[in-house]
Amino acid sequence: MKPRDLLTLPLRYKPWKRRHAALIFRDLLRSGAEPEKDHARHLAVAIDWLCLAQDQRSGTVDDGGVSAGWSFEDGWLPCYPETTGYIIETFLAAAKVLARPELVERARRMIDWELSLQQPDGAFPGHFGERGSHPVIFNTGQIMHGMVAGYVQLGRNECLEAAVKAGHWLADNQDEDGCWRGYEHNDVPHTYNTRATWALAATALLSGDGRLRLAAVRNLDWALTQQTESGWFATNSFTPSQLPFTHTIAYAIRGLLESGVLIRDDRYVESALKAGRGIASAQRRDGWLAGTYADGWRAGARYCCLTGVAQMAINWLRLSQVCGVQALQVSARSGIAFLKSQQHLTDADPVIRGAIAGSLPIWGAYSRFEFPNWAAKFFADALMIDMTGAPVPPIPWVAERARVRNE
Repeated sequence: MKPRDLLTLPLRYKPWKRRHAALIFRDLLRSGAEPEKDHARHLAVAIDWLCLAQDQRSGTVDDGGVSAGWSFEDGWLPCYPETTGYIIETFLAAAKVLARPELVERARRMIDWELSLQQPDGAFPGHFGERGSHPVIFNTGQIMHGMVAGYVQLGRNECLEAAVKAGHWLADNQDEDGCWRGYEHNDVPHTYNTRATWALAATALLSGDGRLRLAAVRNLDWALTQQTESGWFATNSFTPSQLPFTHTIAYAIRGLLESGVLIRDDRYVESALKAGRGIASAQRRDGWLAGTYADGWRAGARYCCLTGVAQMAINWLRLSQVCGVQALQVSARSGIAFLKSQQHLTDADPVIRGAIAGSLPIWGAYSRFEFPNWAAKFFADALMIDMTGAPVPPIPWVAERARVRNE
């Protein structure tokens, strides 16, 4: 951080506010949350917090979308199309695990809101979808995950139609080598777009559209060229001058893994396994992971990216299931236990109760002074995968639905 930025921090983040000061002192004093409970208790409060985030925009034009989260700087943020897209699958899974059918109706509202945002060319808006916002490859891909869930789990044909239309927009804007360089965050390519490619592969499988499958394979092949000997990925940070956050590293791994499972190509699964094992070797015994990593899995930050820990717990559980590497299940459960120790279950403040911060301490560089909705989403997914042994979203359902549709 630049010295000039340090001078503006107090003005931006208002540490004198009671809620802000309490959160800062908790992390300064390293006073953790309540002792961890069973997975179901932690899952329930995480889902309750996500419901609260959705309710922030109830009755407005954003009705149905989920607030991007809560921040020191702005309080509750606007609804975020990108992450609302993949929260759909989390609510559908939680409806079954927690026996809360009202979560299905919440997911339906998210779908309706997303469908209302799709542009004529198939793209979905980037950022918060405000006037003048431009579509982004990654964001469109994440909303496609919600469309796939709406079709596979709720039988909504309009969701598959929307996903196919979005998939063709992705294919239209792909470069010859499989990389996306236009419509990119900060105008630079990103290996973590594999998580968008996963949605593209699922859409191709469900629709039988060969063009979409080819576009998915081309991007996955390009991503393989970005992997180093240690398993780390180049071109995987928000800007070329930064090291990649654990968050984006985990995105790249999940996209390769699940795409490999769907397409049945072991090269992508093996790439994910190599990276998953590499970052597991850098994990602390208590489950902590650094906020950023350099090639060779050298920690590049002293803070923890809690969001990335949740994502890596998912990746390790899935790699254990797909590849049979039981040691990665141990890494996953260590990460989950660490996250549980950082979630406040009984705090009287509903903004804090159930939330997961972007970083630990909360002023870490990833999602600084924020509770992003995707941190709670990925924590909930990790808990459900560990509880049930089934992936979120349910990958086998996609293959089965594709088989029935294409017979």
